[in-house]
Amino acid sequence: MKLIGKLDSPYVRRVAISLTLMDIPFEHLSLSVFRDKAAFADINPMLKAPTVVTQDGTVLMDSTLILDHLGHGLPSEKRLMPEDQSERTRALYILGLALAAADKSVQLVYETQLRPEERQYAPWVERVTAQARIAFAELEKSYAVLEGKWLLGTLSQADITTAIAWTFAQNEISDVIRAPEYPALVRLAAQAEELPAFRKWQPE
Repeated sequence: MKLIGKLDSPYVRRVAISLTLMDIPFEHLSLSVFRDKAAFADINPMLKAPTVVTQDGTVLMDSTLILDHLGHGLPSEKRLMPEDQSERTRALYILGLALAAADKSVQLVYETQLRPEERQYAPWVERVTAQARIAFAELEKSYAVLEGKWLLGTLSQADITTAIAWTFAQNEISDVIRAPEYPALVRLAAQAEELPAFRKWQPE
């Protein structure tokens, strides 16, 4: 199985770390949808990262769909989402916020770093900035009461994605999402980034 995409994408990194934690072997092809457009298009013409090519040649995309498919049927001790309905609902709430935080952070990078300044639309930047700050603020409130613990007591997809979204934001838009305002997320990310799976798959 192959995972295609650059690790500077929070979604590619999310899949790489999750597969490692689930003990699912894969080969990583570090292709950019921009710089390696032709090579990436040969694998997935949609040019969407992450892309996974399964052992039977099926091309999958979207990190959530990829992880749902590859986690299906795994023993409970290897899954990153809880089976208990109330715990699953709690994890999905945090996961939704974390994915929103990552999505808005990526949009800000595209809008303010990739788009020429004269073509940037200020009201859109303001809207996305507000959404990113709201998502991270809600995550901060949720993790502040945990006092350095994982959301469900053991590491879950909610913690993984939150930590990855935070690291991405700090690497790319730390002037917008300022670390001193989110001490609980700083602690969470520091704890997660020390794990072997996180250290193995560092942003490029």
